[in-house]
Amino acid sequence: MSDIATYLISLLSFDNKHPLLFTQFNFWAFLLVVYALFCLVASWRKWNATRRVLRNGYLFAVSLLFYYKTSGLFVLLLVLSTFLGYLLGWRMDALADRGTASGRRKALMTVGVVINLAVLCYFKYAYFFTDIYNTATHSNVQVVNFLAQWSNHFTTTARFDASVIVLPVGISFFTFQNISYIVDVYHRKVRHVSNVLDFGFYTSFFPQLVAGPIVRADQFVPQLYKPFFLSRRQFGIAVFWIMNGLFKKIILSDYLAVSFVDRVFDNPTLFTPFENFMALMVYSLQVYADFSGYTDIAIGVAMLMGFYLPLNFRSPYKATNPAGFWKRWHISLSNWLKDYLYIPLGGNRSAGWLSYFILAAVLAAFAVMAKSMVVTVTGIVLAVVLLAVYLLFPAHRREMGTNVNNMDTMLLGGLWHGASMNFVTWGGLNGLGILVYKWWKKLNPSQRLVMALFIGGAGLVLPRALPGPLSNMLGLAAVVTAVAVLLLNLVPVWRGDAYRSSGFKQGLTTVWNTALTFVFISFTRLFFRSGSNLNPAEANEVAWRTASQMVGQIGSRWQWGQVPDILWAYRNVFLLFVLGMAVHWLPERFKRRYRLWFASMPLWLMVPAVVLAVVLLYQFVTADLQPFIYFQF
Repeated sequence: MSDIATYLISLLSFDNKHPLLFTQFNFWAFLLVVYALFCLVASWRKWNATRRVLRNGYLFAVSLLFYYKTSGLFVLLLVLSTFLGYLLGWRMDALADRGTASGRRKALMTVGVVINLAVLCYFKYAYFFTDIYNTATHSNVQVVNFLAQWSNHFTTTARFDASVIVLPVGISFFTFQNISYIVDVYHRKVRHVSNVLDFGFYTSFFPQLVAGPIVRADQFVPQLYKPFFLSRRQFGIAVFWIMNGLFKKIILSDYLAVSFVDRVFDNPTLFTPFENFMALMVYSLQVYADFSGYTDIAIGVAMLMGFYLPLNFRSPYKATNPAGFWKRWHISLSNWLKDYLYIPLGGNRSAGWLSYFILAAVLAAFAVMAKSMVVTVTGIVLAVVLLAVYLLFPAHRREMGTNVNNMDTMLLGGLWHGASMNFVTWGGLNGLGILVYKWWKKLNPSQRLVMALFIGGAGLVLPRALPGPLSNMLGLAAVVTAVAVLLLNLVPVWRGDAYRSSGFKQGLTTVWNTALTFVFISFTRLFFRSGSNLNPAEANEVAWRTASQMVGQIGSRWQWGQVPDILWAYRNVFLLFVLGMAVHWLPERFKRRYRLWFASMPLWLMVPAVVLAVVLLYQFVTADLQPFIYFQF
């Protein structure tokens, strides 16, 4: 009994070396206890407000415990954020019910948004902005943890380190969730949640608390008032999502990371150009399996409790262009940025001074941090070109404004992911990809052929005019793209039953566009991965060095004779990569079919199938369980 008591105490205590992860036994022991008590609370036949508050209050308390196990005393920050959102929502609706002028409600909404963003900036971007300031002014200002400093002062101890700001797990997710609630209540898209326990449950529901998906108030608040219901098929679907997520995380993500990707990114210069290139490609599957795996588990656990989280991924590597990719990847964030950033900036209608200010500020930050005359001159030229287009071509101002809003959204979306210029670069490259796609889509076939010839010629000239690894990479990419465009537009016309020219050409075009989009997205992740898992104090310098080294390796001369040996040495990694991508590209109707087949299995067959799957998963568990990548965001 003493051993059980000791284990339960450890299960309820905070240990920063052993947080609750979906891939750990401790989490499933925690969930088993939580779910058993939940079933007792939620299984009453008579449903009323008291039963609802008891159920939601219980899950709120459990969620706070879960966050405490993950982040320690930062649970107080979550509680304060919850009470702020609740009070502002209640007050805004009270003013609206009394017919009070909207100015006071707008002021409350503004206060809520500003406070949430200020807290996020303090914890997440203090090092980032301090680094920019120090670089621009040649000063040496040090970051100070004022909360730790004040705590030490009031407790007359030195318990907390005031020289380091620790990033609370999942702060970006619950901050954005709170902002969406405050804004939606202001716009009267949803009524405020009348009970603080109900609202606390909405803001802190533990399956999605630390890594999303970002739950919108209009999607989740109505579920707060519904009684618990779980059909036999829903139970099967929930179990399927949980097992699917565990397979993605443990077999795909963790194995690929430990066996190959992490090794290359830790020291790119020790590996060949081919290994560096493949590390980028494999990382794309790893990060998808990691993040979507977490989302699958979160959806399954929530469904077991009768709640439904939004779809966050829709086979993103089936996308045929960068814009389509962001409609399939991290859908809850993409929709949030569209509704609460892109549209308020002007969306497709126009761009105000704020849109241009954001773009100018980012360009200025790039110039400061890059310490490069080339980057500075490029930024100035871009600013001059935008100003000239704005002044000389009034008919194109709306289109230019839309493009600026698009770029701002992607730049700030990149910054949301991490506090370093690498993440901003990653967001900017994705934004540039979207703008290039929009421009290309407007060209007719003749114009595309002319542009293909120009791009191919530029690709041949660039490495000779400006020798270097980056020029080699860009030149090769340009030549390959030009050749593909020419072949796709000059493909012969076959007649007969075997081929239909339009269908055959469309199939080739889809394959090429999908492959091009995947490679492009993978290369942008060079900057994403380089900035991940780093101390914010050193993120900018270390991340940029890693990215530069990988570009230097990939852009150098390839020794093709080494490729067969590399393929054999990492045969398990590459085989798993091919299998993972093949499953990813399966038709959605096929995936839906085997998901429903699993859900409809009788329990006597489902239980041993799950046990067998768990045994298989255990064979792939690494010595040190890898945290989910998006925990850091």
